[in-house]
Amino acid sequence: MTPSFLLGLLPPAGLTARVEVFRARLRLRESAPHVTVKARSGLDADLAWLPVARAVVAASAPVTLHLGGARAFRGGSAVYLAVHSPEAVALHVRLLDALKPPARFGYEGSHMTPHLTLALNRRGVDMGAVLSAAQAEFADLDTRPLTFTAREVWLMRKPGPGGLYVPQEAWPLGTDAAQG
Repeated sequence: MTPSFLLGLLPPAGLTARVEVFRARLRLRESAPHVTVKARSGLDADLAWLPVARAVVAASAPVTLHLGGARAFRGGSAVYLAVHSPEAVALHVRLLDALKPPARFGYEGSHMTPHLTLALNRRGVDMGAVLSAAQAEFADLDTRPLTFTAREVWLMRKPGPGGLYVPQEAWPLGTDAAQG
């Protein structure tokens, strides 16, 4: 099996625990809670891209994120927590520009929608019920978004098809001397 990689920002421990409890209650099996800043396109198993990605992260400032309530993507592909973060989008674009993946996903680029996935549309999952439960569970984030600053980007690895992404290695943001 060939592993897959992505780069993500992890939420504070309290929100991670809250998301995991929500998922467990609904018997949802998902990757560790994160906000993706670079999806797997161009992040090949040969890891030749690692030094370039690390350099971009080191030269980038910490990222402020504002997490809001539950939403669903049109078409029902996922239920997620809304994320507002121009800095996360800017980091995503810098990573795309530096890595130059030979092919991009349609959702990559300056129009990317930062989000924290609660559930993906999988066989046997009632996405309408998941969305209703998520809107109730995370309603407080609609009135009072959770704001936090991510100070590291995590390399996340999925062992192969059917696996889940888990944090593997943290890369500190803003450690490049040029960042000042």
